[in-house]
Amino acid sequence: MDSTYSPRSTSKTKMLVIHALFIAFTLAATMFINIRLPIMGNGGLIHLGNVPLFIAAFVYGRKTGAIAGAFGMGLFDLISGWTAWAPFTFIIVGAMGYVAGLIGEKMPGKRTLAYCVAIAVALIIKIVGYYFVEVILYGNWIQPFGSIPGNFLQVIVAGIIVLPLVGRLKKIVGQV
Repeated sequence: MDSTYSPRSTSKTKMLVIHALFIAFTLAATMFINIRLPIMGNGGLIHLGNVPLFIAAFVYGRKTGAIAGAFGMGLFDLISGWTAWAPFTFIIVGAMGYVAGLIGEKMPGKRTLAYCVAIAVALIIKIVGYYFVEVILYGNWIQPFGSIPGNFLQVIVAGIIVLPLVGRLKKIVGQV
């Protein structure tokens, strides 16, 4: 008896759809919910793309967090005129999603504390990563300091939004 139904393929299909949705959510939140800052070092951008990234990482794990961040924000850079940043964004934000998800999965103790630590580590990855990218792109060690406040604000605001939601979202997803 040859059956085309397989729980494993259904699971793969479900995860493929979840990855695609979080890529789209991250891209949309980065593209449509943002403020351009002409006074920052590179004319930076504050956006809410980190919100779906953290939700993906905390609810579905490190792989989904990495995929959502890398592809969602990388695509934003490609289609919004920030093309030179795309490969760096892919690596930096992918690392943010992966590490945040890893800490959220593996750190023992209270989930809220684990998520706070994960957000703090993701913040460090973002600030350090983009600082050195700006040093490379602009050839200047001082100018990149102007982007730190915007990067800090992006991640902190995302953390403030995500922390109260993630526990509820995990319960909802667990019930489905």
